[in-house]
Amino acid sequence: MLCSAKLTLLRSSLPPFGHSISALRQPKIYCSQSQATETETNDDAPKAMALSFDFLGKKPYSPPSWASHLRPIPSHVFSLGHLPTPIHKWNLPNLPQNTEVWLKRDDLSGMQLSGNKVRKLEFLMAEAVAQGADCIITIGGIQSNHCRATAVAAKYLNLDCYLILRTAKALVDQDPGLTGNLLVERFVGAHIQLISKEEYARIGSVALTNVLKEKLLKEGRRPYVIPVGGSNSLGTWGYIEAMREIEQQLQIRSNGVTFDDIVVACGSGGTIAGLSLGSWLGELKAKVHAFCVCDDPDYFYDFVQGLVDGLQAGVDSRDIVSIINAKGLGYAINTSEELKFVKEIAAATGVVLDPVYSGKAAYGMMKDMAENPKNWEGRKVLFIHTGGLLGLFDKVDQMSSLVGNWQRMDVNESIPRKDGIGKMF
Repeated sequence: MLCSAKLTLLRSSLPPFGHSISALRQPKIYCSQSQATETETNDDAPKAMALSFDFLGKKPYSPPSWASHLRPIPSHVFSLGHLPTPIHKWNLPNLPQNTEVWLKRDDLSGMQLSGNKVRKLEFLMAEAVAQGADCIITIGGIQSNHCRATAVAAKYLNLDCYLILRTAKALVDQDPGLTGNLLVERFVGAHIQLISKEEYARIGSVALTNVLKEKLLKEGRRPYVIPVGGSNSLGTWGYIEAMREIEQQLQIRSNGVTFDDIVVACGSGGTIAGLSLGSWLGELKAKVHAFCVCDDPDYFYDFVQGLVDGLQAGVDSRDIVSIINAKGLGYAINTSEELKFVKEIAAATGVVLDPVYSGKAAYGMMKDMAENPKNWEGRKVLFIHTGGLLGLFDKVDQMSSLVGNWQRMDVNESIPRKDGIGKMF
């Protein structure tokens, strides 16, 4: 009966918008053999069961109607994410008067593949396979969420993966360990190449990936290079498509509610390019606020301009997105105030932000709301949680003083005791 009950959770009986939104691709349904006969009697069963096999499938891609003039349009896309990701009310404390914040949970787009990078990889991996690649090269920081997601996606598709990871000069000749994203990358067999931050700064990501590409070509391999964060014009389609997903979620469940603003972290530029272009061209027309966690706003305005020009969009990046500096002490470096904020938001709302991306973006948003409340009063804001939970494991030493809520349980001597009564299975 359980599987049959799940099958009834289709569009005609979706929960109201006020609780959560999650309704583009139908839920994946898994049935035991004994349930199959009962399931087949449901009119929606064939479609629902077919959709449960879409994961890791490759299919032709058709863009949203409002993006059909962009060029080039991807021919195919892989299904790598568990989409659509939910949207729900985020009960943040101390908001301006009548301001609502909703949360788009792209941190729930998968497990090992979680986060915003999955949406870009759906398009990038399709091109890699179409070109006959047998391995993937990409590059990022030592705790890069993008590199971890790429390593997992590559193995899902039977491709080898080579990761160039930026680390401290003092650590470049040492085993990088198994903390956070590194654990997943090394478990799935990614080939790790370490480079110092100083060499990275002098050589650059493009030249470094080309060096590795040429080496692999000489060995007879067929490498496909993915840039930092998957942020090129092809990867931008991931968040153009995400805007279509948001529009459809609103149409299905919103009861007339829409969003005035979209807030998101910016680390490499592809996510904000897709969101901004999609909001500008599509029906939502929300103002996009991007809190950059590295470099500076001018750099990202120029970079996003290059991405949208690569799609022949004919728009000015400064017209479609507002980019705010939120890097603080620097990329992946946190102040005690930022880490305290991440902890307090988790304790207040149950939502765990990563310290590198969404944590800094939410910190910047709440700071601006406190300093300029009139700019946010009465507005409905959609915050995109881009994932990165594994990055928290790299901050445990800094955060240990913030989470001292433990003690040994005190059990009175009057409580009866008998050896063996407490079974430890």
